[in-house]
Amino acid sequence: MREHPDEQTVEPTAAVPLPAPGDGTAIQGGHQATRDRVARSILDHGPSTAADLAERLGLTSAAVRRHLDALAAAGLVESREQRVYGHRGRGRPAKVFALTECGRDVFYQAYDQLAADALRWIAESAGGGEAGAEAVAAFARARLERDAERYGAAVAGAGALDRTEALARALSADGYAATVRRVPSAVKALAGEQLCQHHCPVAHIAEQFPQLCEAETEVFSRLLGTHVQRLATIAHGDGVCTTHVPPGDTARADTAGPSTTTSPTTKTASGRNPV
Repeated sequence: MREHPDEQTVEPTAAVPLPAPGDGTAIQGGHQATRDRVARSILDHGPSTAADLAERLGLTSAAVRRHLDALAAAGLVESREQRVYGHRGRGRPAKVFALTECGRDVFYQAYDQLAADALRWIAESAGGGEAGAEAVAAFARARLERDAERYGAAVAGAGALDRTEALARALSADGYAATVRRVPSAVKALAGEQLCQHHCPVAHIAEQFPQLCEAETEVFSRLLGTHVQRLATIAHGDGVCTTHVPPGDTARADTAGPSTTTSPTTKTASGRNPV
């Protein structure tokens, strides 16, 4: 970690101006770019301690705390005690900082609007209608192709019975917080597995352009070598994006036991039609 003031050691990067609540104006001061980077790091990595942020951004802890104080004063982040699983040692739990709803809206408004405008332009340039929808679908497939290569490598390195879990791990590494839920073979209509994505970075755009979800489903089907079906999506208002993977190469014997990556605490199958 560099022990220098952050304004001198960190090159400003393109960032979303974070507005103070109420007046819609950007936070004033010469440290805005770094402050935006702190907020962006929390968005990308989830609730973080000041030490975590300092290490990720190459800043001092004191500098990070100054920016966190400013973001908290603007109503964009809030602090809370870090959740500890298992035995907790002595001392008070570490304090973590998370984006407030207002803080998240800033990023959604800036980045999502730009993406929506770009996709709308693609559709209109192709003539609109079915031709425009197909142009957006072609973009969505091309956008996912590079990720598909990485995911494909992860799936190819797994055994035939572990492909879905390998895909879930690869998705989680990209921020999708994916898990696998195994459905008992006794439930014939849904026997197999459910690939659950608890976070979707493009959910707001997918509400307007379902081609993004459709392209992702196509990639999953190709990587797993079987027809898959979307049961639920965050873009449609469900809590989790859920993809049903039928039994076949991915199916385990009933004696294999529960999945180590399964977290079936959330009911994800909503019965909606595929996106």
